[in-house]
Amino acid sequence: MVLDLLLIALAITLDPLPLMAFVLVVASPRGVWKGFSFVLGWLACFVVVIVAVLSLTGGQPPPPKSPPSTAALAAKLAIGVGLVVYGVYRHRRGPARPGSPRRSGSSRRERARSPGDGRRGRDSIAAAAGLAVLLQPWGLVAAGSLTVLEADTSHSSTWLVLVTFCVLATASLLAAQSYVVCAPTSAQHRLLALRTWMRSREEQAVVLGSLVLGLWLIGKSVYELTG
Repeated sequence: MVLDLLLIALAITLDPLPLMAFVLVVASPRGVWKGFSFVLGWLACFVVVIVAVLSLTGGQPPPPKSPPSTAALAAKLAIGVGLVVYGVYRHRRGPARPGSPRRSGSSRRERARSPGDGRRGRDSIAAAAGLAVLLQPWGLVAAGSLTVLEADTSHSSTWLVLVTFCVLATASLLAAQSYVVCAPTSAQHRLLALRTWMRSREEQAVVLGSLVLGLWLIGKSVYELTG
């Protein structure tokens, strides 16, 4: 469980799409407070999911080879296959040519996540938290929630792992927010430059992350299903 959760958290925190949106949030008026709201909304998603899963299991993992355990592994396998298929699709599609419209749902996500595209996003701090919820990579969060099914809360180390998962999955946003708080003027310029750099490498990051995590989930799930 530990390695799975850490890999999923790492994939979430390295997802370029939410971080690029976060940069636009903190670069807007009252950006520091909107950044705090975004981070809190982001963290709240993990807390709600973890609490929901632990409430369902009572803090005790289902027995190996039981129907709930098998169903969870099958679901993780399906998510892994979906990630690989998505990664291959993005790789085969290739990056959009400069000046041409982007050819995937990411363009719609870009429009949805950009606070500058809608005045309400600039006018409301609460909207930043809602944006964080919208931009969660819910496929990865689902894989994390299925992994949390294995958590045994009778061990204190389990709580440490769950807290580490939440912090690591938010690490890139926490680092950017801390930078904005400590040096707001220089942070905005450098984060906007970072966003430009990330846009040029977004495709490679999404493809690599999808393939690596997808293959890991497939291999681990098949091994446990057939072991």
